[in-house]
Amino acid sequence: MKFALKFVVASIAMACAGTAFAQKGEVVKMVRIDAQTGLLGPVGVSQLKGYQFFAEKFSGAGNPAGVKFEVTGIDNKLSPTESLNALKAAIDGGARYIIQGNGSSVALALSDAVTKHNERNPGKEVIYLNDAAVDPDLTNSKCSYWHFRYDADTSMKMEAMSSFMETQKDIKKVYILGQNYSHGVQVAKYTKETLARKRPDIQIVGEDLHPLAQTRDFAPYIAKIKASGADTVVTGNWGSDLSLLIKAANEGGYTGKFFTYYTGVTGTPTALGTNGAGRVYQVSYNHYNMGGQMQKWQDEFKAKTNDDFYTASTIRIFQTLGAAMAKAKSIDPVKVAAALEGIKVESFNGEVEMRKSDHQLQQPLYITVWQKADKKFPYSPENTGMTLALVKEFPNYVSSTPTSCQMKRPG
Repeated sequence: MKFALKFVVASIAMACAGTAFAQKGEVVKMVRIDAQTGLLGPVGVSQLKGYQFFAEKFSGAGNPAGVKFEVTGIDNKLSPTESLNALKAAIDGGARYIIQGNGSSVALALSDAVTKHNERNPGKEVIYLNDAAVDPDLTNSKCSYWHFRYDADTSMKMEAMSSFMETQKDIKKVYILGQNYSHGVQVAKYTKETLARKRPDIQIVGEDLHPLAQTRDFAPYIAKIKASGADTVVTGNWGSDLSLLIKAANEGGYTGKFFTYYTGVTGTPTALGTNGAGRVYQVSYNHYNMGGQMQKWQDEFKAKTNDDFYTASTIRIFQTLGAAMAKAKSIDPVKVAAALEGIKVESFNGEVEMRKSDHQLQQPLYITVWQKADKKFPYSPENTGMTLALVKEFPNYVSSTPTSCQMKRPG
């Protein structure tokens, strides 16, 4: 009887251990659907390199679930239609984890398509991991249980940016310039709302939207900005639309300030060069001079790829997935989605939380300024000799904007 009892206890212990590590060694197939060609292609290519670099770092012993992450990419040409075709191809190829970020119009289409797919195909559910699409609607009126956002949305970033602008008494006249799609429209909306609340004395002296990734000469826009008397430009532009805007400003002799979302992204540091020191600002959830482990990763990534790493939501995706898969004891998206809700992990700059009510990551935000690299801020993107130096950090609660999301959960 004693032997039998010991055998039963040992069997239960082995079964529990087997369950705890049931997913160890399993391959998690992930597909990133984003532009890899065209004017904005260089951004997507750089980001895919980042995913593949960190997939190696966080696989196996690099995550608590012991799974292996495998990331491939599909070029969507920044088109919602191409993205839906890519989504079908990814699912048909066995991927259950979809990543995307560049372009909120694409994000909205993917979020809706993933939700419908999961409703119609029980047992074949897919999770959509959003690393950069920042339209607030994605976690408000159009929120989806299957969508998780790792970037801070437009309104969150504008709360931090406007809190900093509030203290800059030399800002008196602002011109708003953006890309003519959901993100650009939202940047304009929240710029006007937050400045009216925090600095009602600031005048909005102009506002323009231009086609996404189609404008090659921004000189006419710079001429309008100069004519308006604006001392500051607020823009959500990214990729070629920001680098070409900055280039035109330099060539056109505009000396006002720029408040941006994406100065550190591929192409823009080179366009800035040594110009704009002390007057080009960026709001973001990370920056080039975080130090510590992040600095080591950045240096290794640059040595390996001859590129700069800036989409740090990549890291948090792997961190939270690993933790959620360990908690769920599974890589099944249904179980992992449930485990991701409300999950907290210690990341490269402190604890972050995936808010359960709307699946919006809560995280610190930073204001940085373009200046010459030095001992305190040594990292130089695109070997310009310049950097984005930290001027202000905002803790999670400052940018934690409320949500109107009415989450429809399965079952």
